[in-house]
Amino acid sequence: MRAEGGAKAMENQDLIAGVDQLYPQHEQGLELRGLYLKQDLRHELNAVQAPFIYANFITSLDGRIAVPQDEAGEVGVPPQTANRRDWRLFQELAVQADLVISSGRYLRDYAAGEAQEILQVYDDPAFADLKDWRANQGLAPYPDLAIVSRSLDFPLSKSLLESDRSLVVITTEESDAARKQELEALSIVVLECGVQNVEGEKMAAALHNLGYDMIYSAAGPHIAHMLVASGVLNRLYLTFALRLLAGTDFATIIAGSGFNPAPDVRLRTLYFDQHAPGSTGQLFAAFDCPVR
Repeated sequence: MRAEGGAKAMENQDLIAGVDQLYPQHEQGLELRGLYLKQDLRHELNAVQAPFIYANFITSLDGRIAVPQDEAGEVGVPPQTANRRDWRLFQELAVQADLVISSGRYLRDYAAGEAQEILQVYDDPAFADLKDWRANQGLAPYPDLAIVSRSLDFPLSKSLLESDRSLVVITTEESDAARKQELEALSIVVLECGVQNVEGEKMAAALHNLGYDMIYSAAGPHIAHMLVASGVLNRLYLTFALRLLAGTDFATIIAGSGFNPAPDVRLRTLYFDQHAPGSTGQLFAAFDCPVR
């Protein structure tokens, strides 16, 4: 029992060790736990036209967010960058949302045991305080889940269907009509937000009409491209793991055709975390993005 208690204490200490704020002002020794909760994203709704959409990635210093994990070419977050301290902040962003955006690919990978858990954010006892935070805000225990998919080719686990979370599928007018009917028969809301491709402005408007004003994109670089191209991404959170990975096969934070003109982003906050795994630490940055 003492060993278990000691392990839990060390685990919690790992999430408490301080970070230094570098911008907009310098401040040392801020506790990691609560760092993004204190930004109070829901307060942003007072200053912007709803919905407020934000995204988050962890990247190596040379721009890798995902690399092949096996000989079959399945990609995932590199083990050289993944860490509990960044994962804590991921959860703090997720917990503030009304809705979390995922993708059909994520659900396929999740069913195959090849994806990181985002569907239940309180399983780890170290994150139990987040459940209390949502309750104190008068929010449902979990954010609802949206799945962006043109093909509609994804499995839905029994646990997900039987959960208290509402599910929304965001697709196109040209996607399979029979599959849409199957999903609707499961009490899933299906939104057509474009003819051939999902369009960010239509998606944002449709989700707002359903009452979703705080929307967190936990999806990949193609959906990030759609959000930026449509001018609906309000904020981008990036963790920079100060490691160089190299390699020729990788994913970066945005994938798609080039932007013309290239949108500028404005640095909002920057923190240095010297307690990340490794000897050099990591940077936590947040950027405000131009919206239409």
